[in-house]
Amino acid sequence: MNRLTTSRGEFELARFPEHSRQELRAWDAADEYLLRHLEGADGEPVALSGTVVVSGDRWGALATALAAHRPAPVQITDSFLTQEATRANLARNGIDQDAVRLLSTGDTPPERIDVLLVRVPKSLALLEDQLCRLAPAVHPGTVVVGAGMVTEIHTSTLRLFERVLGPTRTSLAVRKARLIFCTPEPRPAPAVNPWPLSYTLPGDVGAVSGLTVVNHAGVFCADRLDIGTRFFLRNLPGRKGPEHVVDLGCGNGVVGLAVALADEEARVTFVDESHQAVASARATFLANDVPAPDRAEFLVGDCLSGTPAGSVDLVLNNPPFHSHRATTDETAWRMFTGARAALRRGGELWVVGNRHLGYHVKLRRLFGNCEVVASDPKFVVLRAAKR
Repeated sequence: MNRLTTSRGEFELARFPEHSRQELRAWDAADEYLLRHLEGADGEPVALSGTVVVSGDRWGALATALAAHRPAPVQITDSFLTQEATRANLARNGIDQDAVRLLSTGDTPPERIDVLLVRVPKSLALLEDQLCRLAPAVHPGTVVVGAGMVTEIHTSTLRLFERVLGPTRTSLAVRKARLIFCTPEPRPAPAVNPWPLSYTLPGDVGAVSGLTVVNHAGVFCADRLDIGTRFFLRNLPGRKGPEHVVDLGCGNGVVGLAVALADEEARVTFVDESHQAVASARATFLANDVPAPDRAEFLVGDCLSGTPAGSVDLVLNNPPFHSHRATTDETAWRMFTGARAALRRGGELWVVGNRHLGYHVKLRRLFGNCEVVASDPKFVVLRAAKR
């Protein structure tokens, strides 16, 4: 845990889930730069009047620091973990949970926004979707300030702000962070939001060949099938029967969809910490007329933390190896440990990943076994059984 110092006070902050050896902070230089700007470090303090919306807050640092504002600031995020981190950070600082209104990217935003603070996301598509969704609530008097690390803000980022909201400029860089200042202006028509996108799967990926995928903004590989998932789809287990299968970190849901189509008795749960991903998985499932659609369940959550122990027969997983811009295996390890707890005895975890990530080492340590099911020069499919 670390302490963020601002003119509004000091705040103890941590990522979620918190653990004793956590090395990554719950905020960065861009958050600090934005808060200093609001406090008047660059001139006059920003008048935080009316409805304040914080879009893309990473771990609740901005929402926690601004929680004293009234009416309650609104945090809008795609991440379940961010929402849980915000709740935990409010609690550890003695702030009432009602001090911040938590919304997901799929929720209806406020009708009027007077101050819009945007942490620039890694995905330009997610930024586009969110700006288009928020634009109708922005008015000429709205204060719009974006923030990000220098590596996160590009010419395309500024053009997007300008196209959707109005004239845009940037600040000087401070500690490798930069601010974006946008002046909203009336538009004859709102910017067209192209999301979600749909595309057709290729004809060589098993049960889902030629079917439709629906991707909401920010979901990995929004306009095509990524090569790792393609390899996984070609090497899925050929199991049959009334089993409980989990597509863990489901993304757009094509892996779980393939299972549901190949085995009409299987019950499939789609789980992801991204609201956009779960919305994509649901839309993909419904777009393809799957028999007995009530066999599917769609959950936004922290890996398998809410799944009863010993209740799952098969977990399919393509784990991420990034947390925002940090390369880490923390999420993969939590997915593996959660899968082991959720699996019944004899149940299996199947994982696809880049060969160089060495997931077989972790799986052998956790399960006591690991078998290579398929491999090519770039990817490997691994199977571990709970004994």
